[in-house]
Amino acid sequence: MKKFSKYILLFAAALTAASCDDYLDITPVGRVIPETLEEYRAVLTSGYVAYPEHKSLTAVRTDELKMEETAQEITVYKDIFIWKDVNPDRITTTFQYQDLYSAIFYANVVINEAAPKLPASAEKDQLIGEAYALRAMAFFDLVNLFSKPYNPATSGSDKGVPLALEIDLEQTFPSQSVEAVYNQIISDTQKAENLLNVNTQTKGLNYRFSKAAIYSLESRVYLYMQQWQKSQDAADKALAINSTLVDLKATPVLATKYDSKESILALEDGYINSIKLLSFASDDLLAAYNKTTDLRFPIYFIADGSNFIIQKGGNDDQKCSFRTAELYLTKAETSLKLNNLNDAKTTLLNFVEKRYTTAGYNQIVASVNAMNAADLTTFIADERQREFAVEGHRWFDLRRTTQKQIIHNYRGQDYTLMQNDPRYTIIVPANVRLNNPNL
Repeated sequence: MKKFSKYILLFAAALTAASCDDYLDITPVGRVIPETLEEYRAVLTSGYVAYPEHKSLTAVRTDELKMEETAQEITVYKDIFIWKDVNPDRITTTFQYQDLYSAIFYANVVINEAAPKLPASAEKDQLIGEAYALRAMAFFDLVNLFSKPYNPATSGSDKGVPLALEIDLEQTFPSQSVEAVYNQIISDTQKAENLLNVNTQTKGLNYRFSKAAIYSLESRVYLYMQQWQKSQDAADKALAINSTLVDLKATPVLATKYDSKESILALEDGYINSIKLLSFASDDLLAAYNKTTDLRFPIYFIADGSNFIIQKGGNDDQKCSFRTAELYLTKAETSLKLNNLNDAKTTLLNFVEKRYTTAGYNQIVASVNAMNAADLTTFIADERQREFAVEGHRWFDLRRTTQKQIIHNYRGQDYTLMQNDPRYTIIVPANVRLNNPNL
């Protein structure tokens, strides 16, 4: 079976992806062995297509949504909404652990087999760089879903996730420490950074990694690791390529669209239709906005009786993994952590100017200029909540910061996620643990 890694099923136009399990059930007779750059590009495209939209499920666990309780389809999300992670109903949707490893599988094919086989070229470097970047992003999402948040003091002993770096369908990979997983992520991003040679992808191909996208990923990784200077340096590199923000005063549009001026990587939908049809904006989320001066409010939300429908997500044109707004807010946060209070305020106000009415912006300028470090920390976190509603940031931001208490009401009963609750770390799906008890 180990030789089976040489036989990779290619799909016409590479628009659909098979799970890794499919490779255990077929014989590679008559299949195509990748040989050319175009064939390996098809393999990696399958990896991009396999990348799951798991961040939608995290939104169900946050303070962003309330659920439509009368809909029959709610049963597949109900236990996620009430954080019933131990012995959930068997029909409950599971977090896409295996799908993330499927994306890693395709990336591994390109990393391990294309490198020695293809002749040297800029296109080859770009392809392999994208594979390293995709693998890094998948490991980053895995360790932030299924392991404790990165803690510099305990990451060496905190249990992480398996590192599958080879194509071996027979091997059961053991879990590594959180520190080891992050070290691998950084190694992969550095290799990607050295190989990628496309600064920005053209619209329609911007589901693929570029230089701007790998810098954005590095900035996020270092932010979660509390390595503030490295996070800021990476954000600056990405902003040197694209620093454009959509000015909502002039162009009242969703900045999450793949063809937005802010788009850097358009791979994931943070709020998929199956959840969008069953949920509304929570009272907590709505209360975060100044409905008079915040220009995002009428763009993000539309009234439906006493509820508000969230207009983000649900369409392919709204796939968004990285955009420039994140870089501004990361730079503001890291400047503050580095005790550069004035730089943090300047960066934040440059961002805020594009999101509020002129009157609202002037009020914020006066308020921000009077803030101390603690107040500014809160305001930046609040801006992240407002800006990135249902884009997949909220769960991870809460994990790495306050791990606040959240109360969800379902059919008249309150369910509580306590502050610093162990359920801020998601349990590996039961079927995966059955196949690999060491997890």
